[in-house]
Amino acid sequence: MKLTQGEKSERSQAAILQAALRLFSKQGYRGTSIREIAEAAGLSTGNVYHHFPDKETLFTTLLGQYFEAIESPEFPFNKALAAGAFPDDLEALARATEESIRTFRPYVALIYIDVVEFDGTHIRKFYAEMSSRFNAFLNRRYPDDALQGKLAPGIQPNTALMLASRVFLHYFAVEILFGVPDQFGQGTERTVSEISEILRKGMLADAARRP
Repeated sequence: MKLTQGEKSERSQAAILQAALRLFSKQGYRGTSIREIAEAAGLSTGNVYHHFPDKETLFTTLLGQYFEAIESPEFPFNKALAAGAFPDDLEALARATEESIRTFRPYVALIYIDVVEFDGTHIRKFYAEMSSRFNAFLNRRYPDDALQGKLAPGIQPNTALMLASRVFLHYFAVEILFGVPDQFGQGTERTVSEISEILRKGMLADAARRP
């Protein structure tokens, strides 16, 4: 079947973005040229500029794709949250975090590239709004403060969820992006189990809180 002009254009855009993602995530933003992206996509540099006015637009479009994926109910981390992994099954939340980072590894690399090469310019707003997004989820999932009774007195659900999320995200970013297995001196499964227990019970000995 002969492709329409619109379909050809969509394919070209997709090829350009895939090539840019692969190169940016491996070589960095400044280390990648439009010529290299065009060659990797099998297109001319003129075709690239026809679809994207400059290299930074390509970079921000890719970040936009990742942010859109993060908002999707199908994002592994979101699926785990919707299934009740927080606060009842933190190990499941950790596994979903690992799956999310492995699946979107090149996109996650762009976050670090933005910090190093753009001083976080493109991702600052996203992280600034993270608390409100988590809070909106909690209000939908646990209306009328239904979650409060599961947490220790004085612990805000939003703070607890963000802490658990950030711990697991950082752990698996180091393991997957930086290539550092067993960074805690032991296997991932045991580490995740211990981190989950610390998040649930704290790290200090307290006889009053022991079962």
